[in-house]
Amino acid sequence: MRIFSRTVATLAAAALCTGIVAPAQAAESAGPKNIIVMIGDGMGYGHIAYNNLYETGQSKYLVDGEFSAEGPKELEGESVQRYEDFNRLSQTTFSQGGSYHPEQAWATHDYVSEGVITDSAAAGTAMATGIKVKNGVLGMSNYGMAEENISERAIKQGKSAGVVSSVPFSHATPAAYAAHNKDRNAYGEIAHDMLNSDLSVVMGAGHPLYDDSNQLLATPSYDYITEEDFGALSGGKTDWKFVETNEGFDKLAAGEVEEGAKYWGTPQVASTLQQGRAGEGETPYSDPQNDVVDLPTMTKGALNVLGQDEDGFSIMIEGGAIDWTGHANDSAREIEEVQDFNKSVDAAIDWVEENSNWEETLLIVTADHETGYLSGADEKEKWNSMAGDKDALPSHEWYSKEHTNQVVPFFFKGAGSEDIKAAVKGTDPVRGDFIDNTDIAKLVFNNWWTEDDSKQDDDKQNEQPKQDGSSKDSVGAGLAGAGIMAAIQKLLK
Repeated sequence: MRIFSRTVATLAAAALCTGIVAPAQAAESAGPKNIIVMIGDGMGYGHIAYNNLYETGQSKYLVDGEFSAEGPKELEGESVQRYEDFNRLSQTTFSQGGSYHPEQAWATHDYVSEGVITDSAAAGTAMATGIKVKNGVLGMSNYGMAEENISERAIKQGKSAGVVSSVPFSHATPAAYAAHNKDRNAYGEIAHDMLNSDLSVVMGAGHPLYDDSNQLLATPSYDYITEEDFGALSGGKTDWKFVETNEGFDKLAAGEVEEGAKYWGTPQVASTLQQGRAGEGETPYSDPQNDVVDLPTMTKGALNVLGQDEDGFSIMIEGGAIDWTGHANDSAREIEEVQDFNKSVDAAIDWVEENSNWEETLLIVTADHETGYLSGADEKEKWNSMAGDKDALPSHEWYSKEHTNQVVPFFFKGAGSEDIKAAVKGTDPVRGDFIDNTDIAKLVFNNWWTEDDSKQDDDKQNEQPKQDGSSKDSVGAGLAGAGIMAAIQKLLK
């Protein structure tokens, strides 16, 4: 033992005498260079099935059977959307103090409408930071401390980051990836934080000069951004390039992007791109649509901006008004909003395949929670599947005007997929294996984009004084030191 110790000590001393410090071995990671998180706000399994029935007359995810702990059966069906052929798990959504019991969820029709049910602020915070919080809180712990989000970690890595939504930019879901506030309704403060952030893209509704029907207001309404901040933004007094016209968004989608520039896009509409427009909406698209950009175009433009960064990027893209149709139990515009979101996913898939690849990019399609309890008609005695013909609204019923505690779909493809599969927390008798809504952020922080690999840490290392001698000698010394340390490690085994 003494001889062994002396040998190790001699080798270590040799390394120190040469002034060599063995370089830390970089952790190999199969994690993604780029992360695209696409959230259909309020889009549960029922919402996808409802839209698919309308488009084709059939769908996956339909359920039928008795109320029981074993659950009803999920009926067979064919994929309609491209993302349905991705990897599929489910995701729990409850906020702090809540829980999800798979067997109870199918033993009674009421379970998912009772107990602690998340709002979009708590769900967005969990997804962006990996921390469960109470409803109404954005990007902060329950002790009032700001929690790092995925966008901020991306920026630490030298990557770019952005948020896009079909509802106001300062609403809960985009705000969860961009700001920190104890009150989700403090829109002016949230917008101010976003305006002064290191994000490279912010896009969403919330224009103070227009109403929900794309009409100029007689008196501006600064609901989602303060008058001072909007004046500075639209007047070119910030470091953002402000985009509000269809032509401006179309240019970004076509790739006409200024290198290194930051883009803030606010279409000329108040709270939603289309959902809040005037009209009865008795059937999908029966009312004239607003003449504003759609979510797929914003998706293309945002990805073109962020895709310039050779180090990679993070982006959250939200179909936010799916949730609004759920709250309103608006069966016709539900179809419109889900289709707009699905087309934006198609745009993201096309972007990855044309400008990146699945070996470096992770694309996630999910929801923050379900809204409206959209399910089969007359579910008093048993679960009943929705049904319908192509181009006709399916048989269905809304059982709530609020959020529910259902597990939501979680589709994913690309780099890091195996890590996601390994994060499974349990199995739902109907919807299969599920993860929690904190798991992706935890993978980002702990596995994929760790502090040790951050761009800032790399820069600090580069700033350390170099040893005397030529760069060639330094490389040789490094190799020699690595060899000595390898010998030490071998002896220690």
